[in-house]
Amino acid sequence: MDVFFDSGITFLQSLQNLGQWLVLPMVAITFLGSEEFFLLVLPAIYWCIDASLGFRVALILLISSSLNGALKLAFHAPRPYWISPQVKAFAVETSFGAPSGHAQVAAGVWGMIAATVRRFWVGLVCLSLIFLIGFSRLYLGVHFPHDVIFGWLFGVITLGLILLLWKPIADFIARETVGNRLLIALGVSFILILIELVPYLWLRLNFIVPQSWIDLAISAGAADRLPDPVTMEGAWSNAGAFFGLMCGFIWLDQRGGIKVEGKIWEKAARYLVGLVGVLLLWRGLSVVFSLLAFNELLTFLLRYLRYALTGVWISAGAPLLFIRLKWMRPS
Repeated sequence: MDVFFDSGITFLQSLQNLGQWLVLPMVAITFLGSEEFFLLVLPAIYWCIDASLGFRVALILLISSSLNGALKLAFHAPRPYWISPQVKAFAVETSFGAPSGHAQVAAGVWGMIAATVRRFWVGLVCLSLIFLIGFSRLYLGVHFPHDVIFGWLFGVITLGLILLLWKPIADFIARETVGNRLLIALGVSFILILIELVPYLWLRLNFIVPQSWIDLAISAGAADRLPDPVTMEGAWSNAGAFFGLMCGFIWLDQRGGIKVEGKIWEKAARYLVGLVGVLLLWRGLSVVFSLLAFNELLTFLLRYLRYALTGVWISAGAPLLFIRLKWMRPS
């Protein structure tokens, strides 16, 4: 594996030697593959553009993120600036490096958009974004080339499996009662936790973050975000969001769904008011729950609840409010 690290460090140095004028553009591009960006964009798609596309994007986002968390724990590989002072840390991360979560999620989400919309220019834009997001992670010094390649590979595999299994799973779910659908959603959310729990427990017993990683992170200017990669926070977040979103989708589906068509001002009002609700639940509850949590398990459970409530708001709570305000119409 050392040959991958050594050659990767040489490649990253050559990229960073292009100059620091690229830092701001690369930070902006890398944001297009982040959780915060999709938290802003997913509601816009679901409330204002195409509810079906929003549903698909939400599913692949959460499934890809969960798989990436499990793979990171399984590989437990370092970030470039954790093992080499020659790589500048233009961005900092606390999780393991391989595979790249930004690259994997970008391949899944933007690939799903391209596969669903099926227009040449949309596909070209999506492919460009997938490449640029991966490239930005290299330039910023937070991933090796093989991290990004593995991320793209797992993202494409996840996308292909979801597209292949979409119809048979949808047909199976359609035959189930509402109660069974909710139980299935809850069961899948637990599976998203379990796939990370096994490597997490193994690492808790058998792995200690090397002091050299911490020292090099400090020397790279990341003293406020030191390596802390053995965590389950992402698993509980993704699982909670999945269950909350699915509960809302199931509830709306029983009532015929929603129509996203409307005037420009109606769509703008939906987005702005709905986003306030997202921020209140996502950020506001984070502050409140941090005061209530007194052990790790309770912290995880409250995180699951916070993301579940945010998911329910996006998929059902906000649309119900929009219908009441006559900014949206039921299907």
